[in-house]
Amino acid sequence: MAGTVLYERDGHIATITYNRPEALNAINQELREDLDAAWVRFRDDDEAWVAIVTGSGRAFSAGADLRSSARPRGATHWETPSLTSLESGLEVWKPSIAAVNGYCLGFALTLAAACDFVIASERAEFGFPEVRLGVPTIQGAVRMPRRVNWAHAMELLLIGERVDAQRAKEMGLAWQVVPHDELMPAARDLAGRLCKSAPLAVRATKEVAARGQEVPFVEAIRFGETMRRVAGATEDAAEGMAAAREKRTPEWKGR
Repeated sequence: MAGTVLYERDGHIATITYNRPEALNAINQELREDLDAAWVRFRDDDEAWVAIVTGSGRAFSAGADLRSSARPRGATHWETPSLTSLESGLEVWKPSIAAVNGYCLGFALTLAAACDFVIASERAEFGFPEVRLGVPTIQGAVRMPRRVNWAHAMELLLIGERVDAQRAKEMGLAWQVVPHDELMPAARDLAGRLCKSAPLAVRATKEVAARGQEVPFVEAIRFGETMRRVAGATEDAAEGMAAAREKRTPEWKGR
């Protein structure tokens, strides 16, 4: 995949890159469609176990390109919420890492909030500028209170000012802050650690963690026990037990 979004896979690690550096990776219609396609490609690629999303040049993404008008895609959110993007609810149970290298604003911050881990360069800045443009942020308003506590979410959503990487870490938005030149090595190191776990067990655990926040406790446990049985019947589960008995490193197949 080329153009406004790059998709590359090295072993089991996929890297998705916003690629409009001349526009600080601002999101126009073409980038929006390319980004959605990249996440679907990652979801459907059996050999891709972990994704890293980052930006080319000086920014992760400066958010929506205000000079570009996006064409409507299918039904409106008023009629039926779109599930075409990771930000708006596309279900991707594989682990995701946002490697934030610079500006991470608006819809790009919503994407970062949808990822499991945010690793920030010391140069990163985060913000929802929408309210200072006279419009509300919707998907960010739904996601951010689930990511950080209420006052921190409201700081981002209602004040509209940018916060630096250290403030993002204090909020619990950024998991780590690293020197700029160490950003991608840190993201790849984390991805490698995630790949040491059985990929199907990881996906089942992430899905239970997510869905378990949305249903009563007993229903969450019942769903989790069902997922345990499904994952326990896989080749990887048998390999994990065999490797433990034989005191060796398991060889995961994702089956």
